Amino acid sequence: MDKKENRYHLRLTQTAAKTATFEPASLELEFGNHDDILHIVRLMQTKPIFTDSEEAAQFALGLKLFSEVLLKHRTHPLFEEFGPAFGAFMKKLKAS
Repeated sequence: MDKKENRYHLRLTQTAAKTATFEPASLELEFGNHDDILHIVRLMQTKPIFTDSEEAAQFALGLKLFSEVLLKHRTHPLFEEFGPAFGAFMKKLKAS
């Protein structure tokens, strides 16, 4: 375990589906992140960007999961052009 990262366990369980043939499914993963994701979720829930605290949590969690993968693979051709725009987005978000 890298002591410079926080470790998390995420369990995602599907509780309903838009199709009639619904079979419950779930996904579990262990991952690391250089940030304290729970702190960021709480912080986003206080921002006036979102009116719903669950939506703020969804946004923060998705953003942190995505950004950590982006950082690890920033030189991959898929992410090269996206990196500068994402950096500008993060600066704007942190300033709000």
